[in-house]
Amino acid sequence: MKRIFMLMGVWALLCHTSCKSHKEEKEVDSKLLVTSPLKMDTSIVSQYVCQIHAIRHIELRAQERGYLEKIFVDEGQFVRQGQLLFQIMPKLYEAELQKAQAETNFAEIEYKNTKSLADRNVVAPTELALAKAKLDKAKAEVALNKVHLQFTEIRAPYDGIIDRFHVRQGSLVDEGDLLTTLSDNSKMWVYFNVPEAEYLDYKAHAQDNSMMKVNLRMANNQVFEYPGTVETIEADFDNETGNIPFRATFPNPKGLLRHGETGNILVDVPVKNAVLIPQKATFEVLDKKYVYVVDKDNRVKTREITVGAEMEDLFAVNSGLTEGDKILLEGLRKVKENDKIDYKYEDPKSVIQKLKVPAE
Repeated sequence: MKRIFMLMGVWALLCHTSCKSHKEEKEVDSKLLVTSPLKMDTSIVSQYVCQIHAIRHIELRAQERGYLEKIFVDEGQFVRQGQLLFQIMPKLYEAELQKAQAETNFAEIEYKNTKSLADRNVVAPTELALAKAKLDKAKAEVALNKVHLQFTEIRAPYDGIIDRFHVRQGSLVDEGDLLTTLSDNSKMWVYFNVPEAEYLDYKAHAQDNSMMKVNLRMANNQVFEYPGTVETIEADFDNETGNIPFRATFPNPKGLLRHGETGNILVDVPVKNAVLIPQKATFEVLDKKYVYVVDKDNRVKTREITVGAEMEDLFAVNSGLTEGDKILLEGLRKVKENDKIDYKYEDPKSVIQKLKVPAE
């Protein structure tokens, strides 16, 4: 029996030594990476949801009543200024013009005869004046009917792109009926709303006659290749939202942007003494962001932070951290509150230089 107890004691001692050896090995292998926030001057990118409009976008409507006789273009087609787009049946207006021209010819003959008689004092000067007024009225009727006849031709007022047709060939259209719309996409007006505080910051730092440069991120998450400039700020704030509309103008030489698109305006905003941390050092709980801070006893403590701006791979922190804090950079899923860790410290500048790695 004594021998059995001795064997069990030896086995327990071996197990304890083995476990201790494995535990020490585990602690060595599980060193975690720790860094600190980096305080520096930088620039952040503010994003604003925007609406994209053609610099000229108008409705083309019928100016006369009649049957739509011909359509000379197609939907989505690029047209030139003055190009004939639609033809409303002109027969009635041609007949009206011929009638007005005939009445003008008659009035002109009558005026000439009256003038001949007036020159010989056969008729009073008032008779000549009445004949002249009748001729002038007839000429005005001719001019008016020419305008009506011209209105049966709908031509492009400028270069642009034809939108969807609202009528088809053979349709009876009334005066004022919408035919289509025409967009001049050579330049684009992009509207976005800026909060009051950011507007005041912009005006405080804006130089006289200087225009803010902005970029456009399109719906496919690609940045439009041509930068734009903010040329106009509207007069009034929206009392409900506290925003004021800005308008940026973008060149569109390749015609990529179209009226009605959406995207995001990107504005570079300089920030002094920003506190920067890697995004992968944070985690979320109920829409709030947290980091693990390592205290003087090497224990991790959860701390809530407030993010002021988001950059590629980085957060600019408004509150919750100071430059001297140590934060857990890797292994966030391996620890819990108040765990004591063994860590390796890395300089924050070095960390930021190699941030092109996925967050844990």
